[in-house]
Amino acid sequence: MALNDLQRVKRLGRYLRQDKKSLLIILFILAPVALAGAIQPLLVGQAISVLIGEATFAFLNDLPMRSAIRLLIGILLVSVLFRLVLQGYQTYNIQAVGQRLTARIREDLFSHSMSLSLRFHDRMPVGKLLTRLTSDVDALAEVFGSGAVGVLADVVSLVVIAITMLLVDWRLGILLLLTQIPVTFLILWLQKRYRKANYRVREELSQLNADFQENLQGLEVVQMFRREFINGERFNKTGRTYRKAVNGTIFYDSSISAFIEWVSLAAISLVLALGGWMVTNGLMGLGTLATFILYSQRLFDPLRQLAERFTQIQGGLTAVERIGELLEEKIDIFDMPAQSSNLLPDKNFTGSQLGEVVFDNVSFSYRPDEPILEDLSFRISPGENVALVGPTGSGKTTLIRLLCRLYEPQKGKILIDGHNIKNLPISYLRKQLGVVLQDTFLFSGNVAENLRLDKSIEDQRLMEICKDLGLLSLLNSLPKGLDTELRERGGNLSSGERQLLSVARVAIRNPRVLIMDEATAFMDPSTEATLQRDLDRLLEKRTALVIAHRLATVESADRILVLRRGRLIEQGTHQELRNLGGLYAQLADLQERGLAKL
Repeated sequence: MALNDLQRVKRLGRYLRQDKKSLLIILFILAPVALAGAIQPLLVGQAISVLIGEATFAFLNDLPMRSAIRLLIGILLVSVLFRLVLQGYQTYNIQAVGQRLTARIREDLFSHSMSLSLRFHDRMPVGKLLTRLTSDVDALAEVFGSGAVGVLADVVSLVVIAITMLLVDWRLGILLLLTQIPVTFLILWLQKRYRKANYRVREELSQLNADFQENLQGLEVVQMFRREFINGERFNKTGRTYRKAVNGTIFYDSSISAFIEWVSLAAISLVLALGGWMVTNGLMGLGTLATFILYSQRLFDPLRQLAERFTQIQGGLTAVERIGELLEEKIDIFDMPAQSSNLLPDKNFTGSQLGEVVFDNVSFSYRPDEPILEDLSFRISPGENVALVGPTGSGKTTLIRLLCRLYEPQKGKILIDGHNIKNLPISYLRKQLGVVLQDTFLFSGNVAENLRLDKSIEDQRLMEICKDLGLLSLLNSLPKGLDTELRERGGNLSSGERQLLSVARVAIRNPRVLIMDEATAFMDPSTEATLQRDLDRLLEKRTALVIAHRLATVESADRILVLRRGRLIEQGTHQELRNLGGLYAQLADLQERGLAKL
């Protein structure tokens, strides 16, 4: 095991601290279980010795043959039952601890994944991430449940059997133990190769899940553009690569099993040959030979299980490596250590109107060679309604992402009410920002849950808010109103209805700064007109940053910022910019003629 494996396993070991008591009990009963299993061949050998009058146990010599056999059978039965009870208790506790372990790891993985910035999620396909949260964690549970503790149990069994054999007859005992050396070396050699093959399997499974998830998400496009055959071929190619990777692990796994079977048969043959010669020459009793034949079988059972468990452990170590890689991903966006509740604007700022937004020489790029924003500076006064305009790729949406601190700028700073947003707790910052995006995301659940999100609002109060926002007609059209269950991403609602709900859930939060990215893009004129009154009330005395392509929306803004290639090239009112005759005037003229969007 590599050093980084040991470090990762050690770090994952902290998840077991809450189960110390259960683990100590599991480890404590390893020895009794091994002893109960080790005496069984000895009892069978003694029974044979009693039948031919060669009993080696002194207490059996004073008993009649029938009584001695009954006593041995009774002890054997007790040892079997004792071992079964302990093994059952041990297995149950191992599985229970394993499930608690994986539950804690999965919770941390989910929390960590949710805390990682969009920069990480941009490069990590959802299917690959899901594989680490599900399949890899399950592999870890398996390696703990039947691997790690099982290996300890097998090692204890091997030690107990080895000591017992040496005590019974050291010559045959040494012979059998010598056969373990080549088996051990070959298992270790094959396991290294199995580990590499298993990592490839995990990677290919991740790709398979990613392809599957992508095709399901884009099913509408796949069907409309008749891509079923082409996408099916691509998916089959990924499936064939995955199958080839799995075949590699099967080869190493089966090689280990076959080699152990061959060595175990050779060991039994050696015991029969040497033991038979010793029996015929009076150097050993027949009962002792029978005992060693059974021991030679028992000795290789833990080895077989060890080989299988090493296979599971290698798969588990691969899972540990992949889980560790995810947990080791740096969280780029986090609360600064020096943050204190005394820094919150609510306690330090005076005045009835808050919501000033300042971009101070902000530069940002997703990739080093492609700058999106360059030395962008502007100030939005509290309560001001500002529209962002510019060609596609000018950085409008990126600007919103930076303001919400979904990404961090490489240069410059962003201020809200005089505070650098890096110095504000993330949870507090995002409570002050109400964001309505063009692509509305609704969670599965009912309408009320999607409106509340993190707010605690009674149903009656929620209904009153919806009435004030003009949503009664929408709610009345739904089968159960606020209790109507929504499918994934709100699939049973129209685009306009989803957008209405997204505006409503922002209004419920009463944010200090309202950010709208084409909030009415999917609404028909009738629905947009119904909502406009509520939007005007929502924008009243509130700072607003609006991305819009419709001229009517832009004209009503207090000020318009025109971006091109990440730079602010023009700003002013609609009329001022028209008179300027620059980029905005060109875009406005084109839209009036129906040839372009702003």
